[in-house]
Amino acid sequence: MSTTDLTGKVALVTGASRGLGLAIARGLCDAGSTVIVSSRKLVACEQAVTSLDDCRPGSAHPLELHVGNWDSIEPAVDRVIAEFGRLDVVVNNAGIAPLAENLASVTEGLWDKTIEVNLKGPFRLMAVAGARMAAAGGGSIINISSIGAVRPSPPEAMYAAAKNGLNALTMAFAQEYAPTVRVNCVMPGGFATDMSEHWDDEFVGKIVDRLPAGRLGRPAEIAGLVTHLASDAAGYTTGAIIPVDGGRTAVY
Repeated sequence: MSTTDLTGKVALVTGASRGLGLAIARGLCDAGSTVIVSSRKLVACEQAVTSLDDCRPGSAHPLELHVGNWDSIEPAVDRVIAEFGRLDVVVNNAGIAPLAENLASVTEGLWDKTIEVNLKGPFRLMAVAGARMAAAGGGSIINISSIGAVRPSPPEAMYAAAKNGLNALTMAFAQEYAPTVRVNCVMPGGFATDMSEHWDDEFVGKIVDRLPAGRLGRPAEIAGLVTHLASDAAGYTTGAIIPVDGGRTAVY
């Protein structure tokens, strides 16, 4: 049996209907996990699950969940546990990344929405799911941050601030539910997802300029690390914040 085998495990992935979230769901499913594909639109979840029909040996199931809604999180976690009998892995992937033309123009509403989805929701999900995991004997939580957390630019200041907060929460929750629940964080750089299809050559050039890897990342390269962190193979890894950025944070 592979040390990254997740057979019998139940994993909840937020923001999993597209992009990196969907790739992560596929990776967990391929490792044998029962994967709960969640996002705020049920139809999108159902379409994502259909796209994962070829996943083996695991399985995928849809769940409507708006992580920006504090009161929806605990019922969703309890529903997963009631339906599937357990919850072993949580991947906090859902997020929004609005860009500001200038910081003086940012509205309170946009600020609050950015914090709600990127920081407040993940906090609540970690608190609720972590408590359930600890009571059940263990689990793994993986947060998806961004290299913007440590290399922020003015247009992404709101997003970067929220993701930096998520990094801090990772270290705090790694202590809160220790030693049985592990909490780690992955910081992606630029990845070739459906979002990147709208980037022009000039923008891609700026991303890969001086990048040691010389290219955008492939979604499967995030999924592989998340699957590892979810598994017993990473049993001594907790409180870690790991960049997966083609070397971007190493050069500036």
